[in-house]
Amino acid sequence: MVRKIRLTLATIFFVCITLMFLDFTGVTHAYFSWMAKLQFLPAVLALNAGIIILLIALTLLFGRIYCSVICPMGVFQDIIAWFGKKTRTKKERKIPYNYSKAMNGLRYTVLGVFIMAIIAGVGSFVALLAPYSSYGRIASNFFQPVYRWGNNILASLAEKYDSYAIYDVDVWIKSLPTFIIALVTLVIIFILAWRNGRTYCNTICPVGTVLGFFARFSFFRVTFDAEKCKNCSMCSRNCKASCIDYKTHTVDYSRCVTCGNCLEKCKFGALSYKFGTPSMATAFPKPVVVEKPAPKAGEKAEVKDPSLRTFLTTIAVGAAAAAKAQVIPEATDKKVDGGLAEIEDKVAPKRATKIVPPGAKSLKNMAQHCTGCQLCVSACPNGVLRPSTDLLTMMQPEASYEIGYCRPECVRCSEVCPAGAIKLIDVAEKSSIQIGHAVWTRELCVPIKDGQECGNCARHCPTGAITMVPSDANDPKSLKIPVVNDEMCIGCGACENLCPSRPISAIYVEGHEVHRMI
Repeated sequence: MVRKIRLTLATIFFVCITLMFLDFTGVTHAYFSWMAKLQFLPAVLALNAGIIILLIALTLLFGRIYCSVICPMGVFQDIIAWFGKKTRTKKERKIPYNYSKAMNGLRYTVLGVFIMAIIAGVGSFVALLAPYSSYGRIASNFFQPVYRWGNNILASLAEKYDSYAIYDVDVWIKSLPTFIIALVTLVIIFILAWRNGRTYCNTICPVGTVLGFFARFSFFRVTFDAEKCKNCSMCSRNCKASCIDYKTHTVDYSRCVTCGNCLEKCKFGALSYKFGTPSMATAFPKPVVVEKPAPKAGEKAEVKDPSLRTFLTTIAVGAAAAAKAQVIPEATDKKVDGGLAEIEDKVAPKRATKIVPPGAKSLKNMAQHCTGCQLCVSACPNGVLRPSTDLLTMMQPEASYEIGYCRPECVRCSEVCPAGAIKLIDVAEKSSIQIGHAVWTRELCVPIKDGQECGNCARHCPTGAITMVPSDANDPKSLKIPVVNDEMCIGCGACENLCPSRPISAIYVEGHEVHRMI
């Protein structure tokens, strides 16, 4: 029963959280964004004391159920481990896992470095190790494109029947460095989970280490009945966390994720999940050294898994194809204006200060609170947000306007952010937040460069911050050029995005280190 309840809840959390990274309509976010706020590290960075206390209380009561139910990376590893077990030979399936000694030195070293990175504000390192963020990058960079390609196929089929209920969306690599990091993370997680189950959770994951400390004192726990135990080792063989030593009838509760596999496999009723008062002996058991038996003569030490080799080959081919692909979405054929002139894609200008979305308050607030989970990037319907490539803030979101602009009526990113990096704002508030200001480059402007009327920036400015004035002050009939009122500009990027100048817009947005209300 414990395992069935765990599997049901884990499936619900995993599917709903994954859908948030796939959905581009915003429907899923409206119903399930609270699941992202339940993640441990985002709650810590958001200083959400209620969530932190709840998760620690759950761990003290039931053990590390957060890792096996709420954390999507934990469930993702279980899925990989399940497939890995199914594809093994019959002989390998009998002993898929073994008890191993806890690598506490490595666990607490990683946790210490992780805490120092948070204090120092090195967001890129924090994002690299955070389990929820790592899964978010995998879902955003690999699952979302597949989902969108499927949507586009359905959209093209529906169009043939004059139905536009499903519409086509762009599929593009928002940041090549982040894509590569997500790829490396996926390969590492896949290899570890395929062969050894929960190795990542119990050696690298800082959240697992923190909750593992509290899990030592949990009241409900897997307990041995030594009189019933026949030392058949079925519990140890099926423990993905490698934390059950059947020889000494002990469980390392700091690594146990309460998955229930051992309870199901025990045929003698020697294991049970029940209430018990924790003691110091069970909380901090003495380490048991287990020597790995040497392979017999003529027997191979390890059997290579052809399925794993196939997966890695597929990943390598996919990475090569992705690196060759365009970073910004572009049609297969060259885009032309009425078949007469080729239209170049826009190129991002070099900004002295990067732009972060409304609600972020400042660059400092974003750097201190963002976990780089990519949920806001995935949820942005206008193609404005993409992961930063700066070393200290890598994978954290920043805005650029080559594909779209930050529409005043959209507050999607503030609705989904679980870590407090983007505070929740409403539409009225967003229209008053200045995240940057427009800068005009005279020599690139169409009236100056080509001698043609334009005014596109002024027509589409939602705040009326741009006014067209004669280029020659002494000639009222001369071609008009834009003048920006910095006090009215909110930095939405409509002018930059809709400027016809190519490849760099004649008017672009410079970010502000600290946002202000206008």
